[in-house]
This record gives sequence, C-alpha cells and structure tokens, in this order.
Amino acid sequence: MPGRPEENGDTSNLSRLAATVERLRAEVRQAHAGTEGRALVELAKGILVERLHCGPSQAARQLAELAERAGVPQLELAADIINQSARDKLGEATGELMEAAVDDPGPSAAVRLRSAESGVSVASDAQAVAESLLAHALAPLGATAVAIWAAGADASLSLAGFAGLSPEEGRRWRYVPPGLATPARRALAERRLVWLEHLATPSIGHREVSGARVTVPADAGGRILGVLEICWPEPLARQSRQIERQIEALADLCARTLDAPATETAPSDEPGVARLVSVADAVLDPALVLLPELGPDGGLLDFRIHHANTVFADPAGRPRGAVAGARLLEVYPMVAGKSGLFDKVEHVHATGEPFHAKQTTLTTLVDQVPVTLTAGISVSRHGGAVLLIWRVQDETARLASLLQHAQRLGRIGGFEENAVTGEIAWNTEVFTLYGLPVTAEPIALQRLASHADPDDAIAIGRFLRTLLHHRRPASTAFRLQRPDGISRHIRVIADPVLDADGRLLTVRGAYQDISAQHWTEVALAATRDQLAHTEQQSAERNRLALHLQRAIMPTAPDPIATAGLHVAVHYRPAENDQLVGGDWYDAVTLPSKQILLSVGDIAGHGIEAATGMVVLRNALRGLAATGAGPAQLLTWLNLVAHHLAKRVIATAVCGIYDPATRVLRWARAGHLPPVLIRRQRASCQPMIGGILLGATALAEYEEQSVQLAPSDILLLYTDGLIERKGRSIDEAITQLLTLAEAPADSLQGKLDHLLTHSNADTDDDTCIVGIQLD
Repeated sequence: MPGRPEENGDTSNLSRLAATVERLRAEVRQAHAGTEGRALVELAKGILVERLHCGPSQAARQLAELAERAGVPQLELAADIINQSARDKLGEATGELMEAAVDDPGPSAAVRLRSAESGVSVASDAQAVAESLLAHALAPLGATAVAIWAAGADASLSLAGFAGLSPEEGRRWRYVPPGLATPARRALAERRLVWLEHLATPSIGHREVSGARVTVPADAGGRILGVLEICWPEPLARQSRQIERQIEALADLCARTLDAPATETAPSDEPGVARLVSVADAVLDPALVLLPELGPDGGLLDFRIHHANTVFADPAGRPRGAVAGARLLEVYPMVAGKSGLFDKVEHVHATGEPFHAKQTTLTTLVDQVPVTLTAGISVSRHGGAVLLIWRVQDETARLASLLQHAQRLGRIGGFEENAVTGEIAWNTEVFTLYGLPVTAEPIALQRLASHADPDDAIAIGRFLRTLLHHRRPASTAFRLQRPDGISRHIRVIADPVLDADGRLLTVRGAYQDISAQHWTEVALAATRDQLAHTEQQSAERNRLALHLQRAIMPTAPDPIATAGLHVAVHYRPAENDQLVGGDWYDAVTLPSKQILLSVGDIAGHGIEAATGMVVLRNALRGLAATGAGPAQLLTWLNLVAHHLAKRVIATAVCGIYDPATRVLRWARAGHLPPVLIRRQRASCQPMIGGILLGATALAEYEEQSVQLAPSDILLLYTDGLIERKGRSIDEAITQLLTLAEAPADSLQGKLDHLLTHSNADTDDDTCIVGIQLD
C-alpha cells in the first residue's frame, strides 16, 4: 500500500542526500590520489632537474618523453625514478618484486609504496599514517585493518594510530601493559617479523577481524620505537619474502613518525642524557652510559661509552679517561657473541625491556689474557641511551654465598651464643629447622630439653655438661618437638670458645636435620631383618631338599649282583646346596625276577624338584610291578607327571633286563640314550622317539632292545655328566665315549673314572647306572 506523499518525499530526499555524500567522498578520494600522484611526479621532476641540470619545464618535458618511449604512465615512471635515486628499503622491496616477476594487479608496488610514503610525509600524526598505509599499500594486499603501536621504556605498548577498526575498539586497546602476550608484544620481544596464519591470541580487533595477522618491529637506529600490526579478514598462509620486505619497509615509515620528536637533536645533546649521567654518578657501583652508534644504513654497529661514573673500576686496570668515548666492543671485545653481554644491551636498547641478573660471568682481556669475573648486571634504557651497572662479587661474598647454599642443601643451620651477655645469633636455616619465623626469639642451649622429646633429656643433659662444664666440644642427637606439631630428628654440634684464662666466652655450633638419615637407617635395618629372614627360610628349604634327596639317593650305594649281572650306581649331588636338583636313579629287582634300571632328571632346583623326583621315582617302581614294558611304563609315567604331579617336567630312560634271555629293553623320554661298551669300544644307542614327561597329556614312546654279551657294559646317565657351556651335545657325547673306552679294573672303577674326568661345568646333579655281564 503506497505511503503518504510526505513519507515518499522524505525517502527521496534521504536517497539524494546519501548519493551526494558518496559522490563527495569519491571526489575527495580522487583529489587525494591526484594530490599524492602529483607529489610523486613533482619529486621525480626535481630529481631530473638535479641530475640533468635543467629547468623545471624541461624536466617535465623529459619525464613525459621518457614515459611515452617506455609505454608506461608518468606516475609509474616517476616512482621508478624515485626508487633509483633514494636507494632505501622501499626501493629495495620494489626491486625484489620486479626481479621475482611478481604479478602486481592495479597500481604497481612502486606507486603504492611511494604513495604511502608521500602520505606519511604530510601526515600530522600516527593516526593519519595508519590511514595512509592501509589505503595505499595494504588494502591492495587484501588487508582490512592496521594498527601502529608505540613502545614504552618498560616494554609496554600504546596505540598510536589505527585504521579499518571501530573507534570503540581503539579505545579498548589504547594501552597494553608489559608481559601481556599479544602478537605485537611477540614481535617486540623477538625483534623480527611475526606472521600468524590465523589469530589465536587476543589482540586489537580480534572480534572484528580474526583472520591472519602480521606484526613487524618499527626500528630506527637499532631501537624499536613501536610495532606495525596488519589484519586480514581470513586466514592467510605466509607470503613470499618480497611481500615481507614491503611490510618491513612500511614499518620503517612508521618508525620515522614515531621517532619524529627525537630527530631534532643528537642523542648526546638530549637533556635526558645529562640527567642519566647524573644518575650514573649517584650509583655506588660501576656504571656506564652508552649511546648507540649507527652505520650508514641506519643499523646499529656498536655502543659508544658516553660516560663512566666516578666509582668506575675497569677490570683491566685502565683509567676512566681511557674508557670514556671509546666503543664498547673495542674496550671489551669479549662481551660479543650470541647471548653475551652485548646481546643483552642490544636487546634492552631495541625493546626497552630492562635486564637484571644477580650472577653473570664476564670475561675481559688483561694483557691479552682472558680474565673471568662474576658480577651482577643491570641494563636499562632511558630515552635513546642505555645505563649499564654491574657489581663484581668479591671472594668473601662468593664464599658466603657458597656457604649459604651448602647449609641449605645439607639442612644445616649455624648459631652462636655469647656466654657473657647471653646474646644468641641464629641464621635463617636454624629458624626453618625449628619451624619458627625469623622474628622469633632464638632458643638458648640451656632450654633445649624443653623443646625436645622427654626421652632425650638424659642425652641432652650429658651434651650440656660436656660443653658448658667440662668445656669440651660435644654433640648429640635428639627429637625436636616443633610448635607446628612436627617432630624432627636433629643433631647438634657445639664448640666452646675460651679466653686466655680458660673462661667460657662463646659457644659456636650448628644444628642439622638428620630425619631423612634416621628414617633411612630404620628402613635399612628393617630391610636387613627381612633379608636375614628370607635367607634363613631359603637355607631351611635347601637343607630340607638336600636331606630329602640324600635320604632317597645315597651318594655311595652298595653294588648289586644278581643272575650273573653286576649293577653299579653312582650319584654325585651339586656342590652348591642352593642348586639341589631332581636327578634320580633306580636299580631294583622286580617280582618277575627282571631288573628295573632307570635314570631321570626333573627340570628346576630346590624343594619342588626334589619332591617331584620322589613322586616320579616311586611311581615308576609301582608301575613296573605290573610287568609292562619300558615304553608302556613311560606312557603311564607321563600321565602321572602331567595330571597328578604339580608342574613337573622331566626326562628319563627306563630299561627292563631279562636275565633269562640277557636282553635289555629300553625307552627314552627326552633323555640321552644309553652307551654300550663292548670289547673296549664305546658306542651310543640310537636316538629313538620319546617326548619329555609332563609336556603333554597324550604321548607315545618307542622301545628298543639290545642283546648283551659277556663282559658288555651298558651305561645310563644324566646330563650333569657331560653338559658344558659353549659346547654342543654331539661334542659332549663324543668325549664321553672316549672316556668310557679307558680301561678299568671294575665296573665301579669305570664309573669313578667317568665322574673324575668329566669336564662338565654346570654344577648340576649327576647320576650313573652301569650294568655288566659276567
């Protein structure tokens, strides 16, 4: 529904007014651009007048002709002429872009940067500088906001100017105190360009522009006067070095504005330097007033010693007059180097952030010999000058510091009691040990018992009699009862100081907190008791296993002779009682008049191995009474080991000898096969199949027979006879066969010879069963 005529008229008037305002703004911008463009053209004309020695009109015609020949606008040519003549950072940045063939849509980088410079030169303050930088140089790079920060002497930041941000945001960020982590503060501290692809920390405009941020120090003669901060609306990856050089050149333009009041006079003529000299003379420690010395390019070369105060003492022995006026690196060349004193002075001069160190190592040259000093250092910036103060620690102070640290680490506190005046002096550590504030009244030695455990009164009384009555050095330990309810174990050591007549003058001594040592001793005593108890239990278990083993397996059993067969057994236990094993042997005549021969070895040592050996040996005897063959006996014995015995793994050889046929049937369960000696020649029986006892529930065993002839000897043995570290089983059996062929006067002698000359080194039990026909 159409509005009333007066309403339509108001809307029409507002639209015309807005269009007029926008047209006027465009005209103003065009006028500014034309003014800045004319300024660049006029500056280029002036350069041509100076170089060609011609008049202004001729220079204008020359500029127009050169632009027409080159096919470029006069403004572009004017910017190039200015760059070639100026040879500054703006020109270098433009030259790098041209060499890199960087695409530059719109006005060239030279025009943009020189236009920005022109705007800065006529700007009345940093606010106008920020607006000029954003309009001419940064907006073409995609930036939407810029802030110029002025650095304070205390490393704080004040907002000097901004553009592209609301006035409310500028008021909110008008001051950044020292230590607040912002991108601008980081550039000031690191003294380099910082490129953040995405803003992650609070900074000016982070609510309005939260994309990429670049901050770069505004440096003038080595002194950072402020920081230029540029804002992008979206995240932006780090750009080329040529773009960064443009930004650094813009930061130099900011530095010119921030440094404008200081360029009127030389630093040494500033009233602030004269006041700083007066301050240095009032300092009671050696102090130097340093002024920066710049190179042709404006960079910092060195610091000149403007003044040395009245108490100045050169480490090399030079007078004040020989130091004042000289360069710092010439007088003290050893301060150069990364993280050296010169680096600290340079950082303070650049950022304004003071530096203090209670203890720093300084090195100087005395007759070309390096001399190292330990000193406290203080460096601070005052205007364009730097004040350097140091305090050399003498030997007394250094030793006192070492003593203080030693007392703290050893939890030792010293005291002194004047026996004449009653005055008591404690150091800080004694108050800490007693749990008292340093303002409390020290406790006299005579009152020591009232602050100790009542059970320690006798020991404290003996200590005081020795010290105060007999006047001899004394010490004692007691339990201190502190006011906070904590009990500490303390050792007190004291020494009397007597005059020439033997009268007591002073008592000097120390308290030491030995609580940690006391509880360590208690813990060690408890550990020793526990170890003794454990050793006693282990010894009892070993003795029990040894007695059990020897009760069943005598070391020298009687020989067996039956049905023309001689049976001899030999058992040698391990030399170490703690290695009591589970080796067993058996030779017994069965009800069927056949003879059971067996040897075996239980895995492991100790009481478990000994009891496992008893179970298997007795089980085999009982099973053999059934009349079954060796293979069947081992099958049943495997079931016993797997199901009825607890964690028993064993090897065994079982043989059944029939006197009527002189045939020995035998089977093996993971054990070494028997050795047959016939006509002084020893041979090993075949390695028939048979798995370890207890390894699996279902196992099958092969059986082998051997027909014995008169004078034949058959040996059954455990691995303790032949095992040797670093030697294969084949080599061990070969050596056993060689030993077995040695002549002997009897079967028992044969077994003795084998045990005597065996070179096994495992210190394991050894069992041998030997049989010989008549």
